[in-house]
Amino acid sequence: MPTEANREKAARAATTNKAGKAATGAGTARSTSASTSASPLTERQEARRRRILRACAQLAGRGGFDAVQMREVAESSQVALGTLYRYFPSKIHLLVATMQDQLETLHGTLRKRPPAGETPAERVAETLMRAFRALQREPHLADAMVRALTFADRSASPEVDQVSRQTTMIILDAMELTDPTPEQLSAVRVIEHTWHSALITWLSGRASIAQVKIDIETACRLMDLTAPKSTDDR
Repeated sequence: MPTEANREKAARAATTNKAGKAATGAGTARSTSASTSASPLTERQEARRRRILRACAQLAGRGGFDAVQMREVAESSQVALGTLYRYFPSKIHLLVATMQDQLETLHGTLRKRPPAGETPAERVAETLMRAFRALQREPHLADAMVRALTFADRSASPEVDQVSRQTTMIILDAMELTDPTPEQLSAVRVIEHTWHSALITWLSGRASIAQVKIDIETACRLMDLTAPKSTDDR
């Protein structure tokens, strides 16, 4: 549909602007190895990929970052270890892809029950706090995914770009925007950075939930400041 296409285009623009030329060309089509192939997965390959992501999430949920070992992921998902490495070259790639998958699931839930705030800032803040609480319910998994996102090098840029693009789409949906201005996309990037930083400080025990909420709400006020002015306000 046109609205979703516009938001996807805006999300791509925001990601490309942030990551630079190294981020371009990743695309959104899932591939056997996101960093090496742009071929869409067959139905069987997609089912295998989903088993791998599910096994990764389960292992991380039980024991965090260190519990995710590629051999154990392969055994749990019933794929050969070599096959697993063709899908994901390392556990960093795998955990970042798992975060993108978790955000995609969350996005679907948010679309069924959109935020109720009156302003874009209120809706974005509510959305990100709901995302935060979803991660809070599985702190070991959240910690593993955020650590992987932090440790990721340039080789994992396609997976990192997908996480950023998914987060941007979630924020744009909350804003109810189909054609954001450059200033609004810049504000989205600042909000993403704040949300990611808030996750890190909470996971490390350096911030309370109350402080996280304040920081996110403060950053989200940028949305109201960047709203295009009507001719009556000029």
